[in-house]
Amino acid sequence: MEISAVAPTELVTDELALLQHLVPLRAQHIIELGCGAAQLSRRLLQTHPACSVSALEVDEQQHAKNLAEPPTPGLSFVPAGAQAIPFVDASFDLALMLKSLHHVPLELLDTALAETRRVLRPDGLLYVSEPVFDGPLNEVMRLFADEQQVRRAAYQALQRALASGGWREVTEHHFLMPVHFADFDEFERRMTGVTFAERRFDGPLREQVRARFEAVRPPAGEPFVRPMRINLLQKI
Repeated sequence: MEISAVAPTELVTDELALLQHLVPLRAQHIIELGCGAAQLSRRLLQTHPACSVSALEVDEQQHAKNLAEPPTPGLSFVPAGAQAIPFVDASFDLALMLKSLHHVPLELLDTALAETRRVLRPDGLLYVSEPVFDGPLNEVMRLFADEQQVRRAAYQALQRALASGGWREVTEHHFLMPVHFADFDEFERRMTGVTFAERRFDGPLREQVRARFEAVRPPAGEPFVRPMRINLLQKI
């Protein structure tokens, strides 16, 4: 497993609050890379309407869903990936990668981080939030979506980027995030109903996943806790 070097104890129920604590959000031009449904960016713009967000998503189905949603002032959607960002140099103050870096193809991780640096202004910030490969929920997920290799590769790519001399590390911050499921049916629906990956399971595997879920689930009404890591880098 990818065990955190720091045993996190901080429970964060709202990552936007953590982002606001770590990063100035006053009239920032922001790019979100691998935005998914862009839930955090939508909330960010409600709280900080002087900001703007260009939200990139490479998955065509999710991009179509985003365009079908009621518009959020200041938020625009772009069908593109982090490895080929369709903006000119030095366009943004802040880049967000929220559980998305490990979804970049392994051979394109270095390119994606170089592209991110290119579109950031001098002293611009890159905020990378990634799940750590550890914890009871992970023990269920790994039965059908084992992300140990890709999460390790994503972290190693960040370390290579730092070693390149183009970035400085502002902080590496570890915390726990609660994840609630009423029952196994809700877990199955939410964890397999993604458009960017094949996560279906049936037959014997489904029963194995169910058994693991029931074995490690918290007491009724309590959440799983997912270990998380923030890497905040500044362009130099």
